Amino acid sequence: MNEENILQMKGINKSFGGVQVLHDVDFSMHAGEVRALAGENGAGKSTLMKILGGIYDCDTGEVIIDGVPIGLGSVEEAQKHGIAVIHQEIVLVQDMTVGENIFLGREFQTKAGFVDYHQMYKKAAEILERIGLSTLKPDTIVRELSISQKQMVEIAKALSTDARIIVMDEPTSSLTDREVEFLFGQIKSLSEKGVSIIYISHKMDEINQIADSITIMRDGRHIVTAPIREISYEQIIQNMVGHKIEDYYPDYEVKLGKEVLRVENLTTEKVENINFSLFEGEILGITGLMGAGRTELAKALFGLDEVQAGSIYLEGEKCIVKSPRDAIQKKIALVPEDRKENGLFLENSISFNMTVTVMDEFIKGISVDAKKEQQILDEYVNQLEIKMADTEQLAVELSGGNQQKVVISKWLASNPKILILDEPTRGVDVGAKSDIYHLICQIAERGVAIILISSELPEVMNMSSRIGVMCEGKLVRFFHPKKEEVTQEQIMHYATGGYEHEIYHQ
Repeated sequence: MNEENILQMKGINKSFGGVQVLHDVDFSMHAGEVRALAGENGAGKSTLMKILGGIYDCDTGEVIIDGVPIGLGSVEEAQKHGIAVIHQEIVLVQDMTVGENIFLGREFQTKAGFVDYHQMYKKAAEILERIGLSTLKPDTIVRELSISQKQMVEIAKALSTDARIIVMDEPTSSLTDREVEFLFGQIKSLSEKGVSIIYISHKMDEINQIADSITIMRDGRHIVTAPIREISYEQIIQNMVGHKIEDYYPDYEVKLGKEVLRVENLTTEKVENINFSLFEGEILGITGLMGAGRTELAKALFGLDEVQAGSIYLEGEKCIVKSPRDAIQKKIALVPEDRKENGLFLENSISFNMTVTVMDEFIKGISVDAKKEQQILDEYVNQLEIKMADTEQLAVELSGGNQQKVVISKWLASNPKILILDEPTRGVDVGAKSDIYHLICQIAERGVAIILISSELPEVMNMSSRIGVMCEGKLVRFFHPKKEEVTQEQIMHYATGGYEHEIYHQ
């Protein structure tokens, strides 16, 4: 890693509508350095990087590349200076091809001035091969791709600019484990060639794995920058939230009640021969690699995927769940993996989102019981400590952690007996994660049976009374972390199929 600063941002200030969101922020890094940028949602990370990427102008301050102050009035200007930003939200043109998206605005041209698709697709194929996507054809329409493939195309687009500074904002949020491995290999290779990487992530294991150093922001201010090997996990969290988080994972004492759910030989198009029971007050963790069938199991229980064989029993009675309506009537709730796509009405108010599952309790014909509605809102706003201006604020304006709390409150209002949480802390900062962990335990203490689906092993190991491991659509092993010592290596052994398949009913 070169010790010369390739980038300096000095005294950066930025306000929106009279609210200052960045306060005299300084940020600098060396050529070839991999710098993690961490902080809670709303800390100012993305705003700072959007200034670097030419999306926003700063109010005051300067950006210096190779010791020379530069102006960044547009994305094109930033690209000219070798800066590329991979955004967390997919910004591809859905009805254009992969190759067209990669070289959008920089199309290859023939001597006659037409787009040279042959050359453009050839170059796009070379870039795709570099990141392990040699099977993806450059002439494929982006709309036909999976979310993870779209994310990899975003990465290919950044690499195509020959950038010297690449900002990656939560780049692994939609990637499979194999794709993450390819991405990390690319980051290492780029770093060795002198490319600087700014890596924004809430995943501490990723940061520890790939970062040379870390910058922590809080409330729009630079708090600390340190070599990653010289700062502990506890110090990182404390600097992010401004105080020590006591009992990050709650010490939940499991008190099992009666059996509320039993699944026997459940089979759908995506999962096979699933067997388990679930009890009142239990937190059952379900983990495995992406594509192992975790989300598909949730969909089957919630009536989103058709059950082809097997049986579901609720409180001892055999039942059929053909639709989400059936599931809701049977007191089953699902907090989905993608809260923005499937969990929230983003352009509606917080109050609408929180009460949409129970509107029949306060709306009768054209009559609205405003007092009853307010009681529901007050209960969950206070219980979940949702940070907002008021309940009429749009859901899209909330941080990721507060959006997730709104989704959870929506389903708690329906008074479920079974609550399925699919990746409940994905894209959520550490402070909000701890809040959600404590909330999950409080819900379980009330006797609600919880299925916690997560790809984060520390999460399922610390939160679950039992852990079910899935591999290739099968539930292949149960562990009991409250009763036995369980390691991540043991879980991964079963998740990766390194064994003779054994089906554990309990």
